[in-house]
Amino acid sequence: MRFGTDGVRGVANTELAPSYALALGRTAARVLGVRRAVIGGDTRRSTPMFEHALAAGLASAGVDVTLVGVVPTPVVAFEASRDDATLGAVVSASHNVFTDNGVKLFAPGGHKLSDDVQTRIEASLHDEGFGVAAPEAVGTIRVADDGGERLDDYRSHVLAALDGRSLSGLTVALDAANGAGHRIAPEIFTAAGASVIAVHVDPDGANINAGCGATQPESLAAAVRAEGADIGVALDGDGDRCIAVDADGAVVDGDHILAICATDLRDRGALRADTVVVTVMTNLGFRLAMEAAGIRVVETAVGDRYVLEALERESLSLGGEQSGHVIFRDRSTTGDGILTGLVLADIVARSGRSLSELAAEAMTSLPQVLVNVATPPTDDASPGAPRRDWTAVLADDIAAVEAELGDHGRVLVRPSGTEPLVRVMVEAPTEQDAERAAARLVAAIDDRSRLDEPAPTDQ
Repeated sequence: MRFGTDGVRGVANTELAPSYALALGRTAARVLGVRRAVIGGDTRRSTPMFEHALAAGLASAGVDVTLVGVVPTPVVAFEASRDDATLGAVVSASHNVFTDNGVKLFAPGGHKLSDDVQTRIEASLHDEGFGVAAPEAVGTIRVADDGGERLDDYRSHVLAALDGRSLSGLTVALDAANGAGHRIAPEIFTAAGASVIAVHVDPDGANINAGCGATQPESLAAAVRAEGADIGVALDGDGDRCIAVDADGAVVDGDHILAICATDLRDRGALRADTVVVTVMTNLGFRLAMEAAGIRVVETAVGDRYVLEALERESLSLGGEQSGHVIFRDRSTTGDGILTGLVLADIVARSGRSLSELAAEAMTSLPQVLVNVATPPTDDASPGAPRRDWTAVLADDIAAVEAELGDHGRVLVRPSGTEPLVRVMVEAPTEQDAERAAARLVAAIDDRSRLDEPAPTDQ
């Protein structure tokens, strides 16, 4: 296993084993030099197994561990942000199916691990003697189910974003993906004054993200239309992202949410340096809209940790991803689906306008086609080994497509950070143009993939 864009992730009990979680806990404790840790997770059947393995590894390195049960990722990040000696750990595979699981770590201060720290952890992960504490220095493990006072503190922290305003009169349909936010998300929106219609809030260990949540908002859209809700908010399995649905059932993606929030903050003088941070996956239409609005755009690699790094480097206040990870840096060190949904609902309530109107005014997306191409076995590299640089391999093909699109589209080819895939993204003036260009690049990848073995050399 190796770190991806958001921790480690794999099929539970096969690709990702409890023994790995134990070793990860022990090694991370020593590399980061922490004394305490808070572990939370989502509702998957395998999550408690990994939580206890991770706790055992941390305790074996002398760390005192508190298991807080089912809580959204932002709750754990919030806890780590309040203490310079506490590691935050979340057992979750985010939007993946229930048979997958993963671990994401937050260093003291609430930040996801840097590439350098991840490399140092990977280098010592299989050294069984690394980080082991003396018998008298073994850490403790305490169970505080349901989050306890931590959830109370987080709830108050998130509600403070409203500055005392109420969502009274607003009907919000909320899809918690049968995940980590299934209890606290409806509680927070209700406490904010909204009339809440909660769906997919009955986890059974296997139904997390099953036909629901931020990556499958169709059932939420149906609920919005059926109940006459003003806005729909969909979380993913660990609650760190938000996708919205307007009153007509149309999906409002992370780009539109970010554009709405950026212009609202700018209009209220709260968007620092009139700048927003996005990733390379953000639609070209967002960039064009922000340029027209006089808002500068800073671009990073994919992953909300890179967005946060840019926000902190330039002392900025807002950034996010098309996938729905939005970071309000004054309030969070990671994407927070509940906070994002609450802020978006507040904008709808304050403006007196519908979400569809706000989204249409904020930006117009260019047609975008995204194709995932399975990589050949040679790309399934061992930890530390470089993967094939498909951008370099396809340089001529990419240049040809970009020349055809000109200023009216763009191309992005990148490896997945969590799966053995190459992602091909094309934006163009029409869907047909984008599909044609993407198919050309996919064919080029397939052609190169057949050449797994290097040509023989003369002796």
